[in-house]
Amino acid sequence: MERIRDDSSDMYSPVPSRRRFIAGMAVLVTSALASGRTFASAARPRFRVIIDNDFSGDPDGLFQLAHHLLSPSIEIPFIVGSHIHVNDFLDPSRTQAEDAVSRVHGLMSAMRLSTVPTVLAGRDAAAAPGAAPVRSAVTDRIIREARRSDTQVPLVYAAGAGLTELAEALRIAPDIATRMRLVWIGGSEWPDLVHGMPRRNDPEYNFTIDAGAAQTVFNDAGIEIWQVPRNVYRQMLVSMAELGLRLGRAGDLGRFLLDALDAVRYRYPDHMGETYILGDSPLVTLTALLSAFEPDSSSSRYVVRPTPLLGADGTYRQREGSRLMRVYTGIDTRLTFADMFARFASHQTAQSA
Repeated sequence: MERIRDDSSDMYSPVPSRRRFIAGMAVLVTSALASGRTFASAARPRFRVIIDNDFSGDPDGLFQLAHHLLSPSIEIPFIVGSHIHVNDFLDPSRTQAEDAVSRVHGLMSAMRLSTVPTVLAGRDAAAAPGAAPVRSAVTDRIIREARRSDTQVPLVYAAGAGLTELAEALRIAPDIATRMRLVWIGGSEWPDLVHGMPRRNDPEYNFTIDAGAAQTVFNDAGIEIWQVPRNVYRQMLVSMAELGLRLGRAGDLGRFLLDALDAVRYRYPDHMGETYILGDSPLVTLTALLSAFEPDSSSSRYVVRPTPLLGADGTYRQREGSRLMRVYTGIDTRLTFADMFARFASHQTAQSA
């Protein structure tokens, strides 16, 4: 049994509590304007978001991270730099996690932030099949954050690559599964959700970074999953003309991101055409850009279904009675990219003041 999301259920009738809320917001906005602050500066964290991505690989993660760092409605306890494939064409080194951390520090330096989150290096390769879980500074930090009792702010694990670190933490401390949600950019297309698109049989990139970890998270853990599969994250297209224009006005941050894109695009004779897929940006949409009332991803589409058994080849096998998950079928790209470019521009304005 699955449920298809219906936005009509999100309609509200005018009730006194809502009127009081709106009146209070009006006072807050008036006060903010009078003091010279922007409305965004009045926002307070609604979620804690652990960010885990392969920042030495595809530069889309750098766009996502910069956007997250400028989002006032989330708190970032720490950032994890994770590995990609052994001998991956994007980073063939044996120090991919450390390289990822270095890229994050480079990004934050270009942004000239007054305060920055802690950045930790994960493992540099997937665990061997059948190996016992290994504690590390990253797994300990994940477990400690999930078990915090001094905050009621919900915890989200936002992953844009493999799931090595999260899987290890869940194997060590299964109890933390019910204390967080995973938002994952990864996984193959669901055959019944591609809506006439040609079916692909090749394994998806992020899944193959650590297939065993993905299987642990889907098959053996109790964590709630919001998944953005390949056919959906590939919809996050931006033209290079717009990127050049917008990032050209974003100072050091814009130059850093354009250089990161060019380092990949110019490896190809056709420079990869006129667009780029910023496929990790839904991590921001689904954690920071939520609706005002009853925070949720109300402008993006998804279905709700039992979490399947994930095969070693990345295919899904139906499993009735398992915990429910969301599979996203569409992301609000207008909201995502309009907010991203606006925040980059505002940040540059603030840096130039």
